[in-house]
Amino acid sequence: METKRPTKLEFAVQMTCESCADKVRAALEGKPVVQFPPVPCRSTAPVAVVVNPGPDRSGVKSVSIDVIKEEVLVESALTSAEVQALLESTGRRAVLKGMGGSEQDLGAAVVMLAGVGPIQGVVRFLQLNEERCLIDGTIDGLTPGPHGLHVHTLGDLTQDCLSCGEHYNPFGRQHGGPGESERHVGDLGNIVAGQDGRASFRLEDDQLKVWDVIGRSLVVDAGEDDLGRGSHPLSKQTGNSGERLACGIIARSAGLFQNPKQICACDGVTLWEERDLPIAGKGRSKANTETPAAHL
Repeated sequence: METKRPTKLEFAVQMTCESCADKVRAALEGKPVVQFPPVPCRSTAPVAVVVNPGPDRSGVKSVSIDVIKEEVLVESALTSAEVQALLESTGRRAVLKGMGGSEQDLGAAVVMLAGVGPIQGVVRFLQLNEERCLIDGTIDGLTPGPHGLHVHTLGDLTQDCLSCGEHYNPFGRQHGGPGESERHVGDLGNIVAGQDGRASFRLEDDQLKVWDVIGRSLVVDAGEDDLGRGSHPLSKQTGNSGERLACGIIARSAGLFQNPKQICACDGVTLWEERDLPIAGKGRSKANTETPAAHL
């Protein structure tokens, strides 16, 4: 179910001076944002440009900025993608490094989704306490309208989304919807894509546990999940939500202040280069024909 519970988001943001921090704070707190051309902070007489207000800032509760570490900590009820858009409205790149709640977190996970055509996205899971799991995500390239979202049993992509198994259902129940007792644990209901093909969402669930879904898969479907209330034979099995459009394997991720990494050991991509690369695929790797293969 949708939630307005604030969470803390830790971003790495390119900043070199207090003037940078002032612009970042203004963007997050809803003050008029003035953006300058990409020149050094000490340059004189830059031409100011008023930035479009962008996403709603009313969900931002507090902001903490460390210029030396190039870190911004935001407590907000906005999605991580919405906060990132506010940060980048200042002309600076921002990368989410970790997320956490007001209590001691019990685990975090992330899944990178890819599938048919241009569909791709990132969904994060945060176990707020023993009973509540936050799901924060943005998926692009969808057709406008509702799409079923489910955790599936297997983390197997050998046949793309077809090998992910059925909905995660450890208690052998019928298909249902969020907030219902009779449902698969993996039944997360529907997300809704706008006319631009983007679905951005923050959900809370009382059955999903981060420690149970790491290594499994997340799948977004072509159609609307009827939440087990339809007359179709598949209603009580899958919600009759159509073919599987995109999927990915759920992996453990960093909580707040647990990710000091500046470069990815797996593909040599730095923190800032990663911001400009595809989520996955051939275009992500920094390696090229001039880079010798590693022999380990």
